[in-house]
Amino acid sequence: MSANRYSPSPVQGVYVAPTSTAAVHATVTIPGSKSLTNRELIIAAIADGPGRLIAPLHSDDSRRMVDALRALGVGVEEIDGHGEFGPDLAITPAKLVGGTTIDCGQAGTVMRFIAPLAGLAQHDVHLTAHETALHRPMGGLISALRDLGVDIDDEGTWALPFTVRGHGRIRGGRVEIDASASSQFVSGLLLAAPRFDVGLHLVHTGEHLPSLPHIDMTIEALSRRGIRIERPATGEWLVEAGVPRAKEIAIEPDLSNAAPFLAAALVTGGAVSVPGWPVHSTQPGALLPEILQAMGAHVGRHSGTLTVRAGSEIRGLDMDLSAASELTPTLVGLAAFASGPTTIRGIGHIRLHETDRIAALIGDIRALGGEAEELSDGLRIIPRQLHGGRWAAHHDHRMATTGALIGLRVPGVEIDDIGTTSKTLPEFTLLWERMLRGAST
Repeated sequence: MSANRYSPSPVQGVYVAPTSTAAVHATVTIPGSKSLTNRELIIAAIADGPGRLIAPLHSDDSRRMVDALRALGVGVEEIDGHGEFGPDLAITPAKLVGGTTIDCGQAGTVMRFIAPLAGLAQHDVHLTAHETALHRPMGGLISALRDLGVDIDDEGTWALPFTVRGHGRIRGGRVEIDASASSQFVSGLLLAAPRFDVGLHLVHTGEHLPSLPHIDMTIEALSRRGIRIERPATGEWLVEAGVPRAKEIAIEPDLSNAAPFLAAALVTGGAVSVPGWPVHSTQPGALLPEILQAMGAHVGRHSGTLTVRAGSEIRGLDMDLSAASELTPTLVGLAAFASGPTTIRGIGHIRLHETDRIAALIGDIRALGGEAEELSDGLRIIPRQLHGGRWAAHHDHRMATTGALIGLRVPGVEIDDIGTTSKTLPEFTLLWERMLRGAST
């Protein structure tokens, strides 16, 4: 995906987080959902005709997906649209050709969604990733694909890089998978399953399945295009073979990317509004209003706009965040200013995200004078007076935005690599600074 005229060049390198000297009052428009954009791209690529994504996300992760589909022979073109943050995308399905190398960058959705699709290609597809993402779990998905008859050469590593030796088809049928490390294993298989010869009967065998809303998102996206999926039991899915219908799909704002902006209302004692907030959404970020209200915010909704206003305090909570673990960094930033301790459970799997997010959050909080401790499946934050200092992003976009959130109240917080926000929100610093000026963005 080429750079487009709508978006500014993202800020790179060290970023001294601006401190707010007054309560923030702003309206912030958030670009499209990364999770929805990349799912809809995959489905559009195997649909029965040309389709269109309206107001998709334009970021590093979505560019990686577009490049991957183009490498497989799918047509993806930028076309004029009405989105504030970039053009629409026109997708023209084609026979998947392979004979290529795909660099997934740091995008978990690309490595987990493209691997099953590569089995449908006519020739070999070599998958690799940025060196900081080669550790991300792939073993459960590789095992399931092999059980489905896909030929994968990983040189015994059960990890990237590896080569999928495509033969143009996957028979499908029943397969078991342990998706405890990532719900994206399930979503990747479900997305490709309609094009398997006999569909897919997928059974999760692990004790834990994280980020269930993301699986619901996948099922809803497929169902919207006419693919029938049954759930006979918890952790079990039946996908009928078929061809998804081509459609025009409008992409919702990324509700998890809205998290630091809404949290800024609590940290500064102000109010932040996000327009276009859906009434119903399978995005994990849809849980934000409920969580922020429990932490002391006043939350309202009017004419499609969600508004979060600060209450008298930020309350510490004991919460299970297994359904929305990607919100953990932002909530840790809020917890640092709470009136009491916060415990976040059910997030052990985020040790295997862009970085070990639990260790990274604890290390950064402690580096600023805070107190945090690691739990077997989460962490605990005990509020303390913080001071300025280096905030390590660890090549992780959500770590970087959390540093900016803490910097609203703590002068001198220096995020070592703000450019990592381009993974899902290249406009972050522009939107952040406009928010602090109180301008509508």
